[in-house]
Amino acid sequence: MPSGNPFPILGTAYPAASMPGQAPRISSVLVKPASAVCNLDCEYCFYLDREADPYKDLPARIMTDGVLERLVDGFLFYSYPSSVFAFQGGEPTLAGLDFFEKLVRFQQKYGRDGHVISNSLQTNAVLLDDAWCEFLRQYQFLAGISLDGPEAIHDRYRVNRAGHPTWRKVVDAIERMQKHRAEFNILCVLSQANVEQPRELYRFFRSLGAEHLQFIPLAEFHPDGSPMPFTITPEQYGRFLCEVFDAWWPDRRKVRIRFFDNLAEAMAGIKPGSCTMHETCDSYVVIEYNGDVYPCDFFVEEPWKLGNITLDSFAEIARRQRRYQFAMNKTLPHEECRVCEYQPICHGGCPKFRHGPHRRFEDLDYFCRAYKMIFAKAAGPLRREVEKLLGPGAAAAASPY
Repeated sequence: MPSGNPFPILGTAYPAASMPGQAPRISSVLVKPASAVCNLDCEYCFYLDREADPYKDLPARIMTDGVLERLVDGFLFYSYPSSVFAFQGGEPTLAGLDFFEKLVRFQQKYGRDGHVISNSLQTNAVLLDDAWCEFLRQYQFLAGISLDGPEAIHDRYRVNRAGHPTWRKVVDAIERMQKHRAEFNILCVLSQANVEQPRELYRFFRSLGAEHLQFIPLAEFHPDGSPMPFTITPEQYGRFLCEVFDAWWPDRRKVRIRFFDNLAEAMAGIKPGSCTMHETCDSYVVIEYNGDVYPCDFFVEEPWKLGNITLDSFAEIARRQRRYQFAMNKTLPHEECRVCEYQPICHGGCPKFRHGPHRRFEDLDYFCRAYKMIFAKAAGPLRREVEKLLGPGAAAAASPY
């Protein structure tokens, strides 16, 4: 029985003298076929019109067939026998349905016997017509649909380029997805418009028939480090998660909430699906529309560029020293983390929320207080649930929760 911290240590930290050749595998690619281009103009968007966007002055930002084919060929060769593609933006559907039809044809061409290939798409859903929905169903794409709640809440920040509301189009798209039996989940951004309504949000999403939910906390900052008006506080996020946990617990066998799934994975000693709970930031790479590669969606910036898939193999990209340097930013010590009982779960949190306020990776995660609130409430029940499902000893040993 291990002593001290009750939670499992996940993954493997880089040794102090890491050298090329020891790099962890790139487990998935996050592809931006239309770069940061979007047909919406959400007030809180961190990605559109960024000053640090390396491509902000380039008008044509759609991935070409040549880059797409090189991406599929190179990543399938590198990642065999399991290859995970995720498409995001901006708005990835702006690349067109024909782009994704070509994607599937390339995957069929370059896949090998026994190859398992999965695709997902994060979308604002306003372009999802019947043809899109049928395609997503036929090829078993998981579509993440952005919806922030009931109409008045969603339309507070999520409007199109003309400033018109988008809620009706999104809900119509969800109904269309259901008609075609296409798989989807809901991604809800938590802002000042909805963070104080956890139970109402949960009931609303359940009324739509949604069974897979993600809640993404919004935290953007002015240059002086002060939060922007839509940014939520750590206390608000912590209360939200705790109340949603209570509302969700009776439904836990039929409704999936990503944060609680990830926490349960940690309780079971499994590496969580969310990179926020990993020891280092190296599980995926971002592929921009022109083939440029970056280590994280939040740091698509010239200083962090790792290479380009039209010039470099994925094996070479995985070994780039800059990838090591970025991955290690998550391990920079903070004195509070050194003594925190939850450190083996969150491993210091997300570098975006450490770096955001004052541009320092060594700072405490902005949402640290929220994590402590929900871990204290949910770790024990989830640990016991894991042991019911997997048997005694499956969860972390000696947990006091």
